[in-house]
Amino acid sequence: MGKRHFVGNLGERNLKRQRRSKSDRLSILSDELLLRTLSFLPIPTLTICERLSRRFRTVARDSQLWKSAYYNRFVRPRAARIPGIRDQEVPAASLLFSSRISKWLEDEHLVRQGRQTNWKRQYKLRHNWSRGSCAVSELEIAQHPSVPGMLVRLHEDVAVTVDTTHGIRAWNIKDDQRLLATLQLNVEQDPDYIRTPTSLALDDSRKITSGLRISIGFLDGAFGTYMLQKEDQTIYCQHIHSCSINGMISAIAYASPYLLTMTDAQLLSLYCFSSESTNSSILDPPRLLSSLKSHTTWPPLSLAIRVTSVSIIASVVYSLPTYLSGWSVGLQELRLTSDGSIVQSRLASATDQGFTPLNLTTLRSSSIGPINETSPGIRSEAEMNFPSTKPTSLSYSHPYLLASHTDNTLTLYLVSSNEEHLIIGPGSRLWGHTSSVSGAHVGGRGKAVSVSLRGDEIRVWELEGGVSSRSSKQRTGGQSSVQVRPEYKASQDERTMSHPGTRSHIAQQEIANLNVNDLAVTKGWVGFDEEKVVVLREKSQGSQALVMYDFS
Repeated sequence: MGKRHFVGNLGERNLKRQRRSKSDRLSILSDELLLRTLSFLPIPTLTICERLSRRFRTVARDSQLWKSAYYNRFVRPRAARIPGIRDQEVPAASLLFSSRISKWLEDEHLVRQGRQTNWKRQYKLRHNWSRGSCAVSELEIAQHPSVPGMLVRLHEDVAVTVDTTHGIRAWNIKDDQRLLATLQLNVEQDPDYIRTPTSLALDDSRKITSGLRISIGFLDGAFGTYMLQKEDQTIYCQHIHSCSINGMISAIAYASPYLLTMTDAQLLSLYCFSSESTNSSILDPPRLLSSLKSHTTWPPLSLAIRVTSVSIIASVVYSLPTYLSGWSVGLQELRLTSDGSIVQSRLASATDQGFTPLNLTTLRSSSIGPINETSPGIRSEAEMNFPSTKPTSLSYSHPYLLASHTDNTLTLYLVSSNEEHLIIGPGSRLWGHTSSVSGAHVGGRGKAVSVSLRGDEIRVWELEGGVSSRSSKQRTGGQSSVQVRPEYKASQDERTMSHPGTRSHIAQQEIANLNVNDLAVTKGWVGFDEEKVVVLREKSQGSQALVMYDFS
């Protein structure tokens, strides 16, 4: 049978039936309605919406979306606990970021910046902190160890290091990670004599965009103030105080125009500079406001200066040995008026006044009654919270006082200070480290960072409200702390060439695993700002490096 010929017009042939697409209801919406719709999505879904189209990418990155998400997750839980808000019985759901009763607390400066604030970046930064997710890099600063050890302090994007060999050096740790400025510690009268630095402090009480004030204490009892000019990339000496017969400056604090020092002979002195300048001009000799002699301060210790509208509060936190039971902490406050008149000097300790606790084992051995042997491996709460080892470091940022110990723990104390009393609350043990804790640092917003002796374990703590509170555990994913876990972010070329056995693959594994078996923390120093954690490490060969963990 032959083929049947087609009869009819070729143009009238029925084409293949096309499937009807589902109606796109979102595309017909205005940007305002689409923005409102996306505001109800969780953050993981919102980030997926950025990949749909250019329009969705623009709307999903809108600043108002991420500003609201930032406030709801990181600010509103804290604002709801403010006594003024809580007493009014205002529900937390009504504390919207755009309402009149919204409280931004320490994040108010982000609101004042207006459109300059990248709210998505700020959300990502805080989210990475809560997970411990970061990128790691290393900056070598010395090939040989220094005696005494190198001193390091961090301020925003600048790390300041001081040692006898290299003098004062300022490093840019933001992007290019380079040396900004340097200055030797030679004495003008005797160029061959180099002062030995023993303490270092930076002035972060006032933000100076063009400079940074530095104060250094020396072995001969002298101290000096310096100015780092970021634009000129130079360091100038502003004042060198004469040597003291009371020994070396073991600790120093600087909040311009006030400077607080502690000597090796336990002499606490508060100075005030009469003239201030934001440039490199010479400062007049400071005026001694007060000086106190102590007989109970033991290292390690920490100095702090708080300047209020009506008074100046100089504080020293120190280790305190107790009879047969280990160590505690003490605090001395010196309150002065703005003109330098002493208002009062107060002492407080973590142990009850007039009570010297005895060793628990001594109490058991001298007990007349029988000893309970039912649970020999369980320690009482008082025994666990009372530290028996000398602190390896102390950090004080009112009202948080944090002590680190060699038994893998830290102790948190809450300080209450007003015109009537000065009280150090009972210590709370912080567990989480698997090795000896060599150092800890308390910063703003109740955040703290601790580092182990070998430097292979770094933990971030949320101290606000207490680490055992429900709000603290919610901020840290149900745990009392978060371990910093570095991640290696490879470029596209490195991902395509990253095969097992290649040099790129081996380099990625080394950085990702962060093998620090041959590293040790020098003097337990650790510091952090809003974006980075910086640790000073010394390799087995003696070289020293700043290891930076970037959460941005």
